[in-house]
Amino acid sequence: MTVAPPARINLIAVIVATTAALIGRAWLQVALLEDGLQNDYAADLSYLVVPPILLILLFPILRHHNTFILELFSRDRLSTTLILHAIAIGFLLRLAEWCHLIAGVSFGWYRNLDPTAIVGPTFTFSCAAPGAVALGVIVMAMLVPFVEEVICRGLIQSWLSHRGAIFAISFSACSFMLAHSPSTWGFAFLAGLVFGVQFWRTKTLWSSLITHATVNGLIQLDWRCLHGHWNPPVSELPILTTGITSACVLTLSFLSIIYLLSRKKTGVHYAPRP
Repeated sequence: MTVAPPARINLIAVIVATTAALIGRAWLQVALLEDGLQNDYAADLSYLVVPPILLILLFPILRHHNTFILELFSRDRLSTTLILHAIAIGFLLRLAEWCHLIAGVSFGWYRNLDPTAIVGPTFTFSCAAPGAVALGVIVMAMLVPFVEEVICRGLIQSWLSHRGAIFAISFSACSFMLAHSPSTWGFAFLAGLVFGVQFWRTKTLWSSLITHATVNGLIQLDWRCLHGHWNPPVSELPILTTGITSACVLTLSFLSIIYLLSRKKTGVHYAPRP
């Protein structure tokens, strides 16, 4: 089944609506911080305004394309293999990011210039209050992946599919990257490419959504439960054994991701009608 791409105005409307929702979220987050809420808690609560804003601003588009969007979540396209592959890719993405950080510290690329910084390495596991952790998981590992996958892959990438895989996936990855903090743009763009390839090859949002949720769930454990310090002195750098090992694991992680992505043959591409 081949479906014609939509009018350009739809794509512009989605980008404008998403930008407006993120601006509203940022304003609310600042207001909550000024009221004395902790940063993570304020970030999670403020995101709750994003879905209502998008629903209101994009209601005509979502109503017009509701059949197409529901088809992207069809249970007929969900299988045990797809779920396991998607979860594995999520773990590999997070492992790759950790290896990148460890290699960066080992080779001296990332350093805390504070002379009083803890040398380490020291790591402890102590989670925040259960309510804060639960809210973080609900928002960041469930709500955020759903919203971002529908917007970036389900709408934007699908609507650009007539321009070819490279352009559509790259554009959706860029839009996904710009929705994140500049400090995470590198990882966000890379993850966006992986999610885009998953969607292009499987023709269902289940694949990218499950991987996205897996990555965000693991990040929640990092942010809220894992506390680490490692700032080796310049005299000890580079730490070749740790750096080279991390770089090798990083490479193997990417090769494994590529292998898993190649396991599903490309089918017919779908895009919403204008």
